[in-house]
Amino acid sequence: MCGIVGYVGGQSALDVVIAGLKRLEYRGYDSAGVAVLADGGLAAAKKAGKLVNLEKELVDRPLPSGSTGIGHTRWATHGGPTDINAHPHLDNAGRVAVVHNGIIENFAALRAELEERGHTLASETDTEVVSHLLAESFSSCGDLAEAMRLVCRQLHGAFTLVAVHADDPDVVVGARRNSPLVVGVGEGEYFLASDVAAFIAHTRSAIELGQDQVVELRRDGVTVTDFDGAAADIRSYHVDWDASAAEKGGYDYFMLKEIAEQPKAVADTLLGRIDASGRLSLDELRIPDAVLRETDKVVIVACGTAFHAGLIAKYAIEHWTRIPCEVELASEFRYRDPILGGRTLVVAISQSGETMDTLMALRHAREQGAKVLAICNTNGSTIPRESDAVLYTHAGPEVAVASTKAFLTQLVACYLVALYLGQVRGTQWGDEIHAVIRDLAKISDEVERVLETMEPVRALARSLADKNTVLFLGRHVGHPVALEGALKLKELAYMHAEGFAAGELKHGPIALIERDLPVVVVVPSPRGRSVLHDKIVSNIQEIRARGARTIVIAEEGDTSVEPYADHLIRIPATPTLLQPLVATVPLQVFACELATARGNEVDQPRNLAKSVTVE
Repeated sequence: MCGIVGYVGGQSALDVVIAGLKRLEYRGYDSAGVAVLADGGLAAAKKAGKLVNLEKELVDRPLPSGSTGIGHTRWATHGGPTDINAHPHLDNAGRVAVVHNGIIENFAALRAELEERGHTLASETDTEVVSHLLAESFSSCGDLAEAMRLVCRQLHGAFTLVAVHADDPDVVVGARRNSPLVVGVGEGEYFLASDVAAFIAHTRSAIELGQDQVVELRRDGVTVTDFDGAAADIRSYHVDWDASAAEKGGYDYFMLKEIAEQPKAVADTLLGRIDASGRLSLDELRIPDAVLRETDKVVIVACGTAFHAGLIAKYAIEHWTRIPCEVELASEFRYRDPILGGRTLVVAISQSGETMDTLMALRHAREQGAKVLAICNTNGSTIPRESDAVLYTHAGPEVAVASTKAFLTQLVACYLVALYLGQVRGTQWGDEIHAVIRDLAKISDEVERVLETMEPVRALARSLADKNTVLFLGRHVGHPVALEGALKLKELAYMHAEGFAAGELKHGPIALIERDLPVVVVVPSPRGRSVLHDKIVSNIQEIRARGARTIVIAEEGDTSVEPYADHLIRIPATPTLLQPLVATVPLQVFACELATARGNEVDQPRNLAKSVTVE
């Protein structure tokens, strides 16, 4: 959540920063602001609401032109989304400007100390204390980077800080602890941002900042130290996607574009994972096979959509490896005193690699001696760096807040991990693994086929725009699919939506069934799980008998559901464990179209953020 941009170079800092903030709008925010160094002083502007409000303010009250500046899009934590709480925050003299992502846990004590020393703080935020502390430290040392190091050593919590000072007009300083920050390296210019998308139009050369580091940007170079001032190694890397990848590509919404990109994303995640002999080769894992063979328990930690991917992975892992697998909400994981050890493999799933709940869960797991494998879409992010191993998905940038292609690629990565464990432990024969890989290789085309048949689903969604509730039912791997379908509707359409295991219907949820209530049912294959198939057909009959409107997702050739489906959505026949890869797609389209029909903002739903970097 929140977006940060900093710039020093030869261009108009304001133009660069505003353009960068626009590229970070997908992260979710409720106010925006900028600060520019010019004419020996510092000028700032900030407004609650969307960037367009800030841009109007800048037209009405232009800032002076300068080549050093910072900007921010804020998602409110301490204090509401108001002009005064928006970033940047200045000191009383108006010489220092600071933007901040994260939470400073000891801000109240620091604020009280500042006020005792005569400082006047105007906002409700935790961030404002940093601008005042920086002003004090700079007055004593005369160096903004050193002042930042002095301040960071006083702070508790998770934070990314970027600051400028009017007395040092060609410098931007940043710091990070448990929150993302990346440097963009251009010709005679440098960028700081919470995401490479902010500067990808200018450069693909980047520097990865480590934990507890301070970076100083000048036109002639970059200096990185730790919080104590010791020099830190600079780790450069190349961004392998360009600016056009973050554009809508002719679609009305990023989410529509990303749904359409899923066939390619699934195929890309499989690329390079099979060696010349036909065996799985997951070089990124970095955990020796001997260690994996000794694994006696797998624990998956994740949040939101990634948690649903983990629930599906549990079925695959236990089926293919015969290792017990637990799936935990990362936000609850370390608070229940989980039983972990040296033979436990913890799988942390996060699209951004910065999800704070998941990061804290993996740190707890490592403290208990467990090995941690990250599944992530963002190269160089914190969760992969702090894990023992990583399997990157290759979804490309996902801009819409509600995850689609990241979810499908997380599933593919989870299947690969499960198969690899089966391979090294000998619980799956080579030909069995090859058969699954062949099926996975076909999924890209199957998803494409689903996408080509979605117009009736869109029409159905539009017809339900005035409904208040939709229920989702599933069995086996269809249950997490139902949960994901309900989550997408909550996120996008702001509707009451619930997902249930269909077998639980008779244990309470059937009381919710009433006339004309839309109920989506994900039907398992009659070939792979015939007993469950027959039982869920009985569930459909039960809810239809009570007047509900049945929306049935069933594979091609399954005729037994036809008499009981008010609306029938066909998907290609796939092996049972892989069905979520095709069954989820209609639910994504359904939620997106229903949200559009209700007039909602699809890419940036209210109150949500793409990367949740606070607990």
